[in-house]
Amino acid sequence: MSVPHQPAAAAAAARFVDTSSLSPEHQRELAKRLTTLLSHYSHLSDSYIIEFFTEDLWHKLPSRWQHVLQDLSYPQIADLLLDATHGDRRYPSVWPLSLLAFRATAHALAFPRECRRERGRVSGSAKPEEFVENQSQSSLLGHIFRKHVKPKKQHEIRRLGMLVKQLCDQIVCQRVVDVGSGQGHLSRFLSFGFGLSVTAIEADRTLVAMASRFDGQLMWVLEKEKQKKNCSSQLPVSQSSPRHVVGWVNPKASWEVFIKQLSSAECVSEGPLTPSGPSKKKLRGSKHQGHVVQTHHSIDSDGFSEDIEMTSQHQESKKGSSAENCCQCVQAVRQEGGPHPDFVLTGLHACGDLSTTLLRHFVHCPHVRGITSVACCYMKITTKENPTPPGLVEPPSPPGSGQDFVQAEFGYPMSSWVQGLPGHQLSYKAREGACHAVEDYIRRLREKSELLRTHSYRAMLESFIRDVRPDLRRAGIQTIKKSHLLTFTEYARLGLARIGLPPDLPLDSERVEAMLKQQGRVVVYFSLALLLAPVVETLVLLDRMIYLQENGVDSQLVPLFDPNFSPRNFVLVALKPRG
Repeated sequence: MSVPHQPAAAAAAARFVDTSSLSPEHQRELAKRLTTLLSHYSHLSDSYIIEFFTEDLWHKLPSRWQHVLQDLSYPQIADLLLDATHGDRRYPSVWPLSLLAFRATAHALAFPRECRRERGRVSGSAKPEEFVENQSQSSLLGHIFRKHVKPKKQHEIRRLGMLVKQLCDQIVCQRVVDVGSGQGHLSRFLSFGFGLSVTAIEADRTLVAMASRFDGQLMWVLEKEKQKKNCSSQLPVSQSSPRHVVGWVNPKASWEVFIKQLSSAECVSEGPLTPSGPSKKKLRGSKHQGHVVQTHHSIDSDGFSEDIEMTSQHQESKKGSSAENCCQCVQAVRQEGGPHPDFVLTGLHACGDLSTTLLRHFVHCPHVRGITSVACCYMKITTKENPTPPGLVEPPSPPGSGQDFVQAEFGYPMSSWVQGLPGHQLSYKAREGACHAVEDYIRRLREKSELLRTHSYRAMLESFIRDVRPDLRRAGIQTIKKSHLLTFTEYARLGLARIGLPPDLPLDSERVEAMLKQQGRVVVYFSLALLLAPVVETLVLLDRMIYLQENGVDSQLVPLFDPNFSPRNFVLVALKPRG
């Protein structure tokens, strides 16, 4: 039976889906609607699925919801609840209007996670088209940028790199600061691929050493390619290797401290370069008037991708170890003197408060002209209610005093508007849920994957744990490899041993069998909570947009990455006018 009716609340909210058309008034109105919805259904977003049995979560749902949801097949859960794009919804029974309104409003209020070109794709595709020929190598990224880089990261650095380049061209700025740079994959692409002057700052000394070593390996490959072809014009443009800085960006520090970190960089070296050997692949591209013509994709302000040709001419690669290159670049920074040059700030999946810190530096620091911010780990954001969430990284040394450090500010909410809305609070669990991959779960449902039993196993084990240890709640068992291939008894033995309980703890077989039969209900309940995940993410990111608007800066949220491949796919883009 088909029910085409859409509740009025959802229809009224449908106008808030394109961030490029959101006026400040619409942003604030959308924030009010989001907080109203989330505060009303906080019992779902705040619940832990491992407490499904111990807290009797199923019977906390409205009885009419229970009746129509309990017999849904896994593909029906995907089509009727989670997939916002699914058009032919055929209901096995008449759903209550409250459930229809909940589903439709959650979809309507959340920012769309696909860029427009991808909305016509067949749903469920696990990887973008660039990986059709080779599942591990992007056909749109040159081989010199694919070494040591996993497919997901290849997809991300190519798209974000070209957006950063477009931003730099728009404001006529060639300097980029990459915060939380890790092994330097994005920095390498920006520097060697586009000739930008890049400073990469990363707190982990080991990752910085690896990034410096990988830079040297890339330069070594370029030199070998030049010798092989005996023509310097066959290499991509490279002004210099990235400058790698070891530093922890303190959320409590002022932007002046951040600038000092960039100017007084510390070098980390793995020692002399020891490359693994020459690349046997040829550079992509064809000869054209003494240059290399390479196919790239540019990302416009709407996140669309359009083919263009970029012609690059090689500048002679610098020789020497990666450590020498790094130190030379750092020395150049120290000797610059005078006013600090302007730059574009970028952070690819900057964790927790790091993303909000970069936005504050963008607003207050006169040297930051633009920003591209891709966030992750929302559960690690500090809030007034939870100023020290689990996993929060503490500074390596206690902060000092004086004007170099600012009054403590929380990661959420950032804007005064959202802070003043009733019910704006987001629990740790709600923010953790916003990090889940909705598209991946939809794919599992449609494939009727055995992985779906994992939540049931953990919820069942929780009830047996509390039988013997009522005080032991939500124990951190961590992931048990291939748990979906185990019987529950095998799973329980491994899980009990991890928390110091006897692995041979007696398990009532009848009780185990009764709970196993409720696996479908566990999946439905988890799906109801997962339906709110994009809504929570939308509120967190909208709060940041409103914060920028309150500080005189317009911004746009672009779904830059394929969400099937990279779940945290939004990039917040903003530019500051000169002066």
